[in-house]
Amino acid sequence: MALDKVTLEKLAKAGLRVVRPIPDGPHNTIPLFVSKVAAGLPAMVEDGADDGIDLHTYCVPHPENSFLLRVSGSSMQGAGIQDGDLLVVDRSIRATDGRIVIAALDGEVTVKRLRRKGQRVMLVPENPEYPTIAVRPDQSFTVWGVVIFVVHRV
Repeated sequence: MALDKVTLEKLAKAGLRVVRPIPDGPHNTIPLFVSKVAAGLPAMVEDGADDGIDLHTYCVPHPENSFLLRVSGSSMQGAGIQDGDLLVVDRSIRATDGRIVIAALDGEVTVKRLRRKGQRVMLVPENPEYPTIAVRPDQSFTVWGVVIFVVHRV
């Protein structure tokens, strides 16, 4: 099941277009090694791989409510989100305080950390060079989904 027509139209109206839907169905798995790799001091690695992992299933748990977006800009670099990265966005996850979200504010789409303090809503960047955006009651504001994965090359 794909994104509904109304959501696709809203994405298109905001200047985004779906290039290719996230496919549903069987996918190939790749080996998943049982041991973890040390990011600190080197550690012994056990031989052998586990059954494997299907990255589609792992990264897109709700394909009927998910979409991908490519990042433009550096306002979220402190959260590990870089210019050109792909974001996996899930519309079925509740956009609670502290989550990184895709939001539309007066027709402009952005990725920011959502902060709520009482009735006050703010979109907070993860780069000190960018200002926090306080959402005013008179503005058109919609959260389109919660970012659940970031895909980038190293």
